[in-house]
Amino acid sequence: MVSDAAKLSIFFFPFVGGGHLIPMIDLARLFSTHGVKSTILAIPNGAAVFHNSINRDRTLGLDIHLHTLQLPSALPDQPPHAVTAADMSASPFTDTSVLQQPLVDILRRCRPDCVVTDTFHRWAADAVDGVGIPGVIFNGNCCFARCCEDSVTRDWPHEKVGSDSEPFALEGLPDRIELTRSQLPVFVRTRTEFPGKSMRAEHNSFGQVVNSFYELEPAYVEYYRNQMGKKAWLIGPVSLCNRNVADKAERGQKAAIDEHSCLNWLNSKKPNSVLFVSFGSLARMHPTQLIELAHGLEASNCFFIWAVGKILESENGENWLPDGFEQRMIESNRGLIIKGWAPQLLILEHVAVGGFMTHCGWNSTLESVCAGVKMITWPLSAEQFYNEKLVTDVLKIGVRVGSVEWASWNMERKMVVGRDKVEAAVKKLMGGSVEAEMMTRRAKELAEKAKSAVEEGGSSWNDVEALIGELKSCWKQK
Repeated sequence: MVSDAAKLSIFFFPFVGGGHLIPMIDLARLFSTHGVKSTILAIPNGAAVFHNSINRDRTLGLDIHLHTLQLPSALPDQPPHAVTAADMSASPFTDTSVLQQPLVDILRRCRPDCVVTDTFHRWAADAVDGVGIPGVIFNGNCCFARCCEDSVTRDWPHEKVGSDSEPFALEGLPDRIELTRSQLPVFVRTRTEFPGKSMRAEHNSFGQVVNSFYELEPAYVEYYRNQMGKKAWLIGPVSLCNRNVADKAERGQKAAIDEHSCLNWLNSKKPNSVLFVSFGSLARMHPTQLIELAHGLEASNCFFIWAVGKILESENGENWLPDGFEQRMIESNRGLIIKGWAPQLLILEHVAVGGFMTHCGWNSTLESVCAGVKMITWPLSAEQFYNEKLVTDVLKIGVRVGSVEWASWNMERKMVVGRDKVEAAVKKLMGGSVEAEMMTRRAKELAEKAKSAVEEGGSSWNDVEALIGELKSCWKQK
């Protein structure tokens, strides 16, 4: 055990949305296993989301703590989407500035050695700078996506093509990566700044922590560090800190299905025979699209677990499942439909699961890699179209369903992916072809590399130790 006098104290200030909150909690837990005193600054009402896992860590002797930032008793007028509590489906536009004074107060009182802040707290870097404490940024995605974004916004190649559907290549990257204008974020197409994160904060920070590992994207780690000049430590996959069933079952929030019911259903299926379908905590699909997805899944004759998340409200109050679909799936035991939160880690790691239909959010993508599961890619927004290219073109562990339209998480899309494309993608991934078997083999190899990266002496383990060492060197300068 590290003595208290020699311990580094790091505060972790996660964002409210599930895609950023969950990995930041894992990040704090990860650093505590390296002898760091980790303190999570919880959003009001948010501590309950991960209270049990933290308690389990503490019983193992880890020095990890929760501190809830209290909202002011008299709140000023708040802008739309202002934060009042933790919400797994909170958008990147959620305003968290009401937490600024509580954050500054605890930093001045406790004086930690470092504060890791989420990039979506776009005011937090200035607050941390003002207190005079080293700040590290967590941005929630991978080096590949950041390299693609840099290439697009440096050369603006999409402005040189004649239509939204005409492919163009990204210049200067280690691999040939092609996109279409329709797959780019609206704020990139219009050359407007994305209001959800502060790029200036990244420039002024001590550095960045990245939830990835070197062996997954080596050429892009080098590009990010050397060509783009970013000081970054790759410390992932952080989800691998969840080593027991309870941690995996409770990760994020209470599942909409009992873990034993879910596992019993999976136990009845042959290895690699089940497709897991989930589009994350934020995305909302229109009922018309869900109906097409359901028809495609049924026509594929593949076993599946479908975690249905938020549904985009329809003025017509449309049904989101075909008539009799759910009953047919129950009677045939072919499909398990989870209406709400699913224990994703438990499902992906089960031997029966051989594929994952995903929106390509980075957490889901990386968790699939860790489980050695190949993917059907269905990107929707954020940096997900970049992630799709990493999965399909670079790593070659997935097939595209045919999504080509970037739209914000709460917008209705003009284009619907038809049932025929869904059926074709499922059969291509799960049909047992030589190509599919090669994808499975590559995915399994990456899973082993991911596990090795976080073990003592692995690339991510060493990067955590390197960051700790640099922060400790700041002690001598005080």
